[in-house]
Amino acid sequence: MSGAGADEPSAQARPSPYPGGPMAPVFRVMGAVNQAVLALGMIALLAAAGILSAAVFLRYYLHQPTDWQDEIAVFLLAGATFMCSGYVQERRSHIGIEALASVLPESINRLRYRFVDLASFAFCAFFSWKTIALFLEAYEEGQTTSSAWAPPLAIPYGLMACGMVLLSIQLLMQVLQGYLDRQPPQ
Repeated sequence: MSGAGADEPSAQARPSPYPGGPMAPVFRVMGAVNQAVLALGMIALLAAAGILSAAVFLRYYLHQPTDWQDEIAVFLLAGATFMCSGYVQERRSHIGIEALASVLPESINRLRYRFVDLASFAFCAFFSWKTIALFLEAYEEGQTTSSAWAPPLAIPYGLMACGMVLLSIQLLMQVLQGYLDRQPPQ
């Protein structure tokens, strides 16, 4: 399996994930966007943890009702998950089964990477299109959740759409880079 494991160097010790060549500036800009989104994602995770911890305290020790904490925590967690997916893909830190990589010749393995990147891009581009449609529908119709707090559904759907668009752009860049150079992905 690939990904950041105990025997692999930390993210800071890894070589730069940005390739050289004509797409280098695009990769650097997307890397900066991914870093900014990652920082926001970390803040969202900390906020969700704080909100849920405060809700436990309020509900069980002060006997105060908290109708809003579950929804806002889900919004924050879903937003962080979707928005940071481009960062994870940029570093190819997702979990992947690498059993085939060790038995396939390098040329076939390179084709496998390209096929997986292309198939992933096609799926994520379709998913982006559908989440954008979902966001627009929720926004135009003023859809809200069914709770007493009733926050607009355009918020989580918008975060999903933005995250999927960022992931699709990252995958497209990797697909194009795979065709520009003949190196296997890192």
